[in-house]
Amino acid sequence: MGATRTMRCRLALLASMIFVPITSVVAQEEEQQELTEITVTAARVANERPAGTYASVATALRFDPVTELQSRGLPEGQADVTVRGGLFENTGFKAGAVTIMDPQTGHYVAELPIDPDFLDMPRLLTGVDNAVAGFNSNIATVEYAFREIEESGEILLGAGSDNLRFQSIRLANSARASSGRDIGYAMSAAGSRGDGTVENGDHEFSRFNVHVQLGGERQQTDFLLSYQDKFYGWPGAYTGFASLPETDHTKTALLLGNHRVETGNGFFEVGAFYRRLEDDYDFNRTTNESGAPGSFDHETRVLGAGFRGALSGGGLDWHYAGQLASDELVFSTDLTEGDFTSRDYVSLSLVPTWTRTGAGARELILRFGASVDWTNRDGGEVSPLLGATLRFAGRAATPYLSFEYAETSQVPGYTVLNSRPAGLFGGNAGLGREKARQLALSAGRDGENWDGKVTVFYRADDDLVDWTFATGAPFARQANAVDIDVLGAEIFARRRWEEFDVVGSYTYLDKDADYGSAVVDASFYALNFATHRATLALRYRFASDFELRWDNEYRRQRDNPLRDGSDEALLSSLALAWDPQGGFGLALTADNLTDDDYQQFPGTPAVGRQLSLSASYQW
Repeated sequence: MGATRTMRCRLALLASMIFVPITSVVAQEEEQQELTEITVTAARVANERPAGTYASVATALRFDPVTELQSRGLPEGQADVTVRGGLFENTGFKAGAVTIMDPQTGHYVAELPIDPDFLDMPRLLTGVDNAVAGFNSNIATVEYAFREIEESGEILLGAGSDNLRFQSIRLANSARASSGRDIGYAMSAAGSRGDGTVENGDHEFSRFNVHVQLGGERQQTDFLLSYQDKFYGWPGAYTGFASLPETDHTKTALLLGNHRVETGNGFFEVGAFYRRLEDDYDFNRTTNESGAPGSFDHETRVLGAGFRGALSGGGLDWHYAGQLASDELVFSTDLTEGDFTSRDYVSLSLVPTWTRTGAGARELILRFGASVDWTNRDGGEVSPLLGATLRFAGRAATPYLSFEYAETSQVPGYTVLNSRPAGLFGGNAGLGREKARQLALSAGRDGENWDGKVTVFYRADDDLVDWTFATGAPFARQANAVDIDVLGAEIFARRRWEEFDVVGSYTYLDKDADYGSAVVDASFYALNFATHRATLALRYRFASDFELRWDNEYRRQRDNPLRDGSDEALLSSLALAWDPQGGFGLALTADNLTDDDYQQFPGTPAVGRQLSLSASYQW
């Protein structure tokens, strides 16, 4: 209790140092040109609901053209999210103004117990955008905004192969208060259980959400309480040894508040959260736990607050953001070897933006600035950033060219720092800040009927934390630092017709890694990447209220001596849905339609084909 109280006091002190001056600046509305942030989010995948359980925030990322999701068993059970050849700890998840972090391990950053129906479609921040708005996430941030609550409801029941059963209910209502503000209330509950497509691949999930929203002219306030209890089993999930019947049981509680207001010359958003995660991992479910080392039981808590905004002044648009957090490793049977079990973080960024409009609706946008990251355990780092965009506004479309240079830094979690130096998951308390220097060139087109983008990028990762394997110690994983040069290219295109939506992408990656003096024969994460990856999503509205939804991914993985089977994969998800706007609906869904046995993590068995039929009633 004393440690928790100290953590709260540190957070309150840091919050007062940052929020008081920022809010005083925002309160002074200047009589200058109106600056409005416009965020366009559209579905980039066809299937937003899986065959194997209820939907989570990870579901819509399974076939995303740029965001790559690597799962152990069900994607909704456990999923690592990587972008542009980064690692699972290099991608953050943001809701409103705050990035909700997991201090134990990046494997749990996607453990957001939020019902995705309460959120808008995810927006991916990379390069300068990530450097400004991200927090302890070197490569990318998956950002969510809160959806406006409207009177509605849905009951969903589903069943499928391998004794699958799942169900959910969502209720929402909105009313006008005497003050003139809209008050919205929403709740949802979901549950799922099944035996899985492999032996010892069972799961049992439950999730509960309560959402309260206050809406008014040019402002919105959201309060969210979420809880999820999630047990799943998967052989070789983290070890890569399929003979081990592993299980992972997490209980996640999240309390979040967020407020956004559109001012006369910009916007301001502020949020705060509390997150607690209890984790009970077993590498062999047949053994009895004793609470001693080897039981892999952990509990973490995080308090965080953040802000961001934009305003005009002095001929510039000023974009700014910041976040502070305080974490605590409350309890652990195995993360006991490091130098500390609590840490405070502060991140601040300021990006002045200069815009000049020329002849022919040509617009030049220059961004320059820096971010500052600091922790009381690792010191601080100043990271510069620079961006230039040339836009050619037209009547039907807006072509553009852009250049970005961004530096970022982050620190590793407690599984890296506090694990014993040798054993099943060997830690390394001496690892410190990871840094990335990123350069990207893009050409694209924004249009009403179709849009696309081509990006070529280079990144230098310094002291990136990877988990590696040496032939002489086959049952040990070791955390090692690696310097990697990453070269890549991304092609993305989306076309909309009256009956069809098509989204396609292609990504190429190449890496050159230097592990220094460490003995490394294979990498579980940094060198577990696809040299070629292509996605294709199709939505076909072929009759009244009927829709065909088809997601596909082809990948050719870099050779890894730990992987069994092919380095190529063709993954596909197909759904046939009768989905009227209100009333009764049906959906027949198949995941891994080709029953591909490709191992997303070397040695970890793939999820087999899953089939399910769901019935829903909406009002």
